[in-house]
Amino acid sequence: MVVKIRLARFGRSNSPFYNIVVAHARTARNSRPLEVLGTYDPIPKKDIYDPEGKPHKDIKLDITRAKYWIGVGAQPSDTARRLLSLVGIMNPKVRQGEPVRPIRMMEPLKAQPKTTPKTA
Repeated sequence: MVVKIRLARFGRSNSPFYNIVVAHARTARNSRPLEVLGTYDPIPKKDIYDPEGKPHKDIKLDITRAKYWIGVGAQPSDTARRLLSLVGIMNPKVRQGEPVRPIRMMEPLKAQPKTTPKTA
């Protein structure tokens, strides 16, 4: 039986929230999965730890289990493949005729040097 990594939608209307799940290919979207690998929140939220305050979409994923399921042959859906490539587990899917763009990973925050006030 074919096993897929895909998204199961939860949340209210106009406020989606997705579980990244492993399920049989012929089961319904929100049926009981074999395993829940993580969550994806597509609504951008501001990060309180980011000094620039840029909004970001939240992806939480069990990387070891995701690698296991890909290793045993689970096929990710297009959206799940994009999320797995953002995390760094898979290579991005290349379309015909498009140049390959490198994926920019999130960089750890650097400590800002402390400046002392000048006294006159």
